[in-house]
Amino acid sequence: MSNTKTVHVPHLGGIEAGYQMPNPYDSSKPTLVLVNSFTTSSELYRAQYGNKDLTNAMNLIAIELLGHGKTRTKSENFTYWDTAIMNLQVLDALDIKGKVFVLGTSQGGWITVRMALLNPNRIAGIIPLGTSLDFESERTRKLGCWDGVAACTGPIDEWTTTSSTPDFKPSEDFCNFLIDIGFGKGKDCPQDARDFWVKTIQSNYQGDDGRRRARMAAINLRERDGLHGRLFDVRCPVLWLHGTSDAVYSVANAEEEIKLFKNSPDARLQIVEGGQHFLSFSHPKDVDNALIKFVGKYGK
Repeated sequence: MSNTKTVHVPHLGGIEAGYQMPNPYDSSKPTLVLVNSFTTSSELYRAQYGNKDLTNAMNLIAIELLGHGKTRTKSENFTYWDTAIMNLQVLDALDIKGKVFVLGTSQGGWITVRMALLNPNRIAGIIPLGTSLDFESERTRKLGCWDGVAACTGPIDEWTTTSSTPDFKPSEDFCNFLIDIGFGKGKDCPQDARDFWVKTIQSNYQGDDGRRRARMAAINLRERDGLHGRLFDVRCPVLWLHGTSDAVYSVANAEEEIKLFKNSPDARLQIVEGGQHFLSFSHPKDVDNALIKFVGKYGK
């Protein structure tokens, strides 16, 4: 994360928000905010940073969620709503104006909606990737989504303690589980990428501070509020991209939930054949081309 910088914003009594911008801000272009997935960082979008067609068309800024990357706050408790507020304050702090779009992978998809709800005049469009907009419900499990409660409860219980844990870091088994369901198994995730993310996750979540941040990130994932009742209030365009090989949230669920954006002027679901949960990693060309078209249409 050597290219990641921090900026101070006032929410929660003060946050040092980690962000990465591959190029200097250009006020003549629309801006795309990138929101990473659970326990990853702004490095999730390295493929997008290197696509000149994409960076020529828009500013890219990846903002790391509370509990992730280089983002730090003194408050041990926070929610996805807090991250959405923080992201909007980061845009203000960096004096980013004009049309703003938000792309979010998995948990990042929930941030896209929250940002659109909190500041509808600022957000020109949202692009959820491989997500679900429900809480971890029985409805989603019946539609083929994972059991997030079961997946998160073990780590949360393990990481909940009043004892000092100076030697803490997530286990390799935990890291490889996340990589398998996000990036893919076997040849779908090259060994160098797997090694990078095991090292990145373990180095970012070390000691007592790392354990507390990982615990709260997992609590947010397990115990988040659903957004179904609020989707009626989203009034910007929505482009939902979802892979057929997503191991966490199903296409069937996405097909139901895209219909809940009843007041969006253009809410579309685009299925990507063979796409993994972390779709911008597994199918960057499909994602980037869709972004260029979507932002090009609504960013003028």
